[in-house]
Amino acid sequence: MFGLFLGQVLMSFNVALLPVSLGGMVAEFGVAPTVASTAIVVYGLAVAALVMVGAKIGQRVGWVLIFRIVVAIFAISSVLMLVGPTVWWIIGAQALAGASAAIIVPSLVALIAENYHGRQQATAIGSLGSARALSGVSAFLIGGALGTLLGGWRPAFFIVLGVALAVFLLSFRLRSDKGNPGIKIDVVAAILIGLAVVLLTFGFNNLNAWGLLQAREGAPFDVGGLSPAPLLIVAGIVLGQAFFLWTRRRTKKGKVPLVSLSVLARPSERAAVYAMFIVVALEAALNFTVPLYIQIVQGRTPFDTSLAMMPFNLTVFVTATLVVRFYTRFSSKAIGVFGFILTTAALVWLSFVVTNNWETLPTILGLFVFGVGQGALVTLVFNVLVTAAPKELAGDVGSIRGTTQNLASAVGTAVAGALLVTILSINIGRAVTENVYLPPELTDEVSLENANFVSNDALRELLAGTDATESQVEEFVSINEESRLAALRLGLLILAGVSALAIIPAARLPKFRPEEIPDPSPEDE
Repeated sequence: MFGLFLGQVLMSFNVALLPVSLGGMVAEFGVAPTVASTAIVVYGLAVAALVMVGAKIGQRVGWVLIFRIVVAIFAISSVLMLVGPTVWWIIGAQALAGASAAIIVPSLVALIAENYHGRQQATAIGSLGSARALSGVSAFLIGGALGTLLGGWRPAFFIVLGVALAVFLLSFRLRSDKGNPGIKIDVVAAILIGLAVVLLTFGFNNLNAWGLLQAREGAPFDVGGLSPAPLLIVAGIVLGQAFFLWTRRRTKKGKVPLVSLSVLARPSERAAVYAMFIVVALEAALNFTVPLYIQIVQGRTPFDTSLAMMPFNLTVFVTATLVVRFYTRFSSKAIGVFGFILTTAALVWLSFVVTNNWETLPTILGLFVFGVGQGALVTLVFNVLVTAAPKELAGDVGSIRGTTQNLASAVGTAVAGALLVTILSINIGRAVTENVYLPPELTDEVSLENANFVSNDALRELLAGTDATESQVEEFVSINEESRLAALRLGLLILAGVSALAIIPAARLPKFRPEEIPDPSPEDE
């Protein structure tokens, strides 16, 4: 159990360290932040694009054997992070780590299904959700502390190496059925889903840089003035639909598909996937928004961010672990609906009480309530999928989980950024136009709509090169400060609306208690 828990910690801690390490990478290698951040993008793309292939490799080779192999490869990637002489070595190391994680993700689910049953299985599943939250907060704290004390970003990856070695040794306590060499990997399906994930991820991640609809200057190309970002999203959706059509066709012919769609046969199982996508996207949006305001707007450190997010992350950790105690008393539907009610109420509450200080008691209370709902939901919907699927399809459930979570994380982060920047631009444009103290020629010169989210000090530096007087500079700063806060509050309200809509799929979750085994026939409940 501890080995599987650390397996999830290994992946989550590694990826959570990357944002903390960006500043050190930029300084050491002398590259732009966008180049250094490519390591994060490459890791996420490798996991999302390869996880379904990884599940089939695990079924073919055997889960314990392939788990040991990829954990050893993950350890090698951490060594490369420690000794890599250029940023391209770092990017390559994270590509290797992502490819390994694409097999670790379904392996964890399959090994839980083979080593645990009933209440123990539910507890093991809950540990994966709690491990993600614990890794996130500890990565910020440990990475920030080591970076401050030792003056570098690399020492934290000694911890990743140590965890990988511990997981490798503990894997010898696990048992698993032997693999099935007769399983063949559907190459066409692998290409379709891989391309779909890559296009969707790039499309959503570049909504801000390339333009929501109209192409911006930073876009690599345009089609009649249209931004390539939405075009990539549409192409990704089309390829995703082609993947499902191909998989159904292959299944009808009696051939082994890349992923068995039977794990999504029931409406309740599809509802679990929809609920998982929404709750992970909401978490990613919040994890983007808080650092944006603390580090960019307030100019504070990642360590300050980790302290502000600690109530949320610790609550997710505790709730994901303890929610299994309620499985004997409440149905999946009841817990799911209540979880989304909590996340909706928390986001509405935050939209009214949030200020530029994230450490006030009302704000901490809102993050705490959101953490309770999020922690319960992530564990619940995952448990619904694992419980409903036969043991031999546990790897397929793991691959669906990996694809869903990585896509949801990319979508949540990108949509939150595009939403906040769009609202901010509209607010500033209207406020500047209506302000009688600022002459039109000065507002044209400043063009605050393109400033996006900046701190007050950075804005004063921007205005220093204009003809604005001291009083006009302070007026611009005041407008920007009010517009930022208004954008944040409206953005939180919109996220609350998305959370409220998620109650609909949550109401489709099964009425039986999560510890009960459902009827395997794919009929409506």
